[in-house]
Amino acid sequence: MPSNDARILLQAAVPTAAVGAIAAVVSGVVAGGKGALGAVVATLVVILFMGIGLYVLQRTAKSLPHLFQAMGLLLYTAQILLLFIFVAAFKNTSLFNPKSFALTLVVTTLAWIGAQARAHMKAKILYVEPDSSKAEKPENKGHGS
Repeated sequence: MPSNDARILLQAAVPTAAVGAIAAVVSGVVAGGKGALGAVVATLVVILFMGIGLYVLQRTAKSLPHLFQAMGLLLYTAQILLLFIFVAAFKNTSLFNPKSFALTLVVTTLAWIGAQARAHMKAKILYVEPDSSKAEKPENKGHGS
């Protein structure tokens, strides 16, 4: 993963993990150990899903730039649907507090999206990749010289 991609991933994952840690503490106070566990699981799910999505999107942008926008829309839609499936699948679980899980899932997803948007706005990414192998020089066609 190139340095810009790794930097954007890090700038999105760290704030998300921080929000997840705060959610785990709050959930632990409100709902006990099962609440804290639900918040930790939700945070890990969001970081995993969104991290994989960012990686896939960056690979698509480099290899198939003409599909980038469509792939981005498809990817974000799939991620949101998968997160809803996770909430529905663990709705009646006894492993952890499902309300803490669901709320943390939503909050950390919003934190990831906000942090990723901020990271992209602050990144100095070239819009056009310079082609260093073809140093094209303009030709003088000698009109009148």
